[in-house]
Amino acid sequence: MRKSIQIAGAYIGTIVGAGFASGLEVLQFFTSFGWLSFFGVIVATLLFAFLGMNITQIGSRLQTHSHKEVVYSICGRYLGIAVDIIITFFLFGVAVIMFAGAGSTFQQQFGIPSAVGSLFMVALTITTCLFNVEKVINIIGSITPVLIAFVLIIAMYALFTMDTSFTELDKIAQMQKSSTSNWFISGLLYVSFNITSGVAMLAVMGGTTKDDKVAGFGGILGGLGLGLMLILINVGMFTRINDVGSLDIPMLYLANEISPIIGVGMTIVLLAMIFNTAVGMLYGFSVRIVKPSSLKFKVFVPIIGLVGFAASFVGFTKLVGTLYPITGYLGFTLIAAIIIAWVRGKQNSHIQTIENKAI
Repeated sequence: MRKSIQIAGAYIGTIVGAGFASGLEVLQFFTSFGWLSFFGVIVATLLFAFLGMNITQIGSRLQTHSHKEVVYSICGRYLGIAVDIIITFFLFGVAVIMFAGAGSTFQQQFGIPSAVGSLFMVALTITTCLFNVEKVINIIGSITPVLIAFVLIIAMYALFTMDTSFTELDKIAQMQKSSTSNWFISGLLYVSFNITSGVAMLAVMGGTTKDDKVAGFGGILGGLGLGLMLILINVGMFTRINDVGSLDIPMLYLANEISPIIGVGMTIVLLAMIFNTAVGMLYGFSVRIVKPSSLKFKVFVPIIGLVGFAASFVGFTKLVGTLYPITGYLGFTLIAAIIIAWVRGKQNSHIQTIENKAI
């Protein structure tokens, strides 16, 4: 049970990065559809739990150290090549978004130039990636409960301080820029790009235990935890949409409105989650290219980290609104392959059961 909780915490910590915890992703992919956004959240929650269970179980069975083995196991030789390239590219892209998100957070909360905040996050991420994966997973999982507590406080505050009717809020929400055309596609797309970026660390996390049931349960718990986070953040965004609709870091605005102390605390937690995701993405990208035990790894990580820092100058909001939807559509291939692999596994298990009874 302890290992499952650790995997769940790491799963949540890997997915919940700059866009998720800040509220910006939730605003663009869910809240902008008004009250229908909560149906999209339900779709996303179920998919997060199902896919998390499957990927961690496959990682456990293969005892994998990168996403390559899992992808080729699910997708086959030829499709696996295409999916592998998409995932590897996106891992780097999300790391860049995390660096940009850190810069935006430092600038909004403390008035520090975004370039300085981004560089600080890059340096911290590079240093952490040079440790072994168990330490990385422990770091990622430990901060998750604190974030959930902060998000709960902010969501409840937003709900009880709303001064506009639900009908009016629904109209205002639907005036916001949406990343997709409807709530159902948005829910699918949101999970798609998150799983595409998270599959690397999910596979590695699954590989840290030989018990695939323990790994799978951790994936389910993590998926449900992500769903809870989505619901809470969506409540905060929807009930105060008239105040936060145009902000880069809307959750931070609400935290500061409660109290400067809560604002600073939320900033620290938000930066910690950005750090978690940045570590997961940069580590996952690096181990796909270079063996983690080699000397080349210690050279490759700092170089690619600095390249990511340079790319982060494109801007946080622009990166989220452009890269995520594109990769989300490409990631549908991975989700379809996982579902097909799951169905085949169930069929093979059923056939095996019948054969055993016949014997």
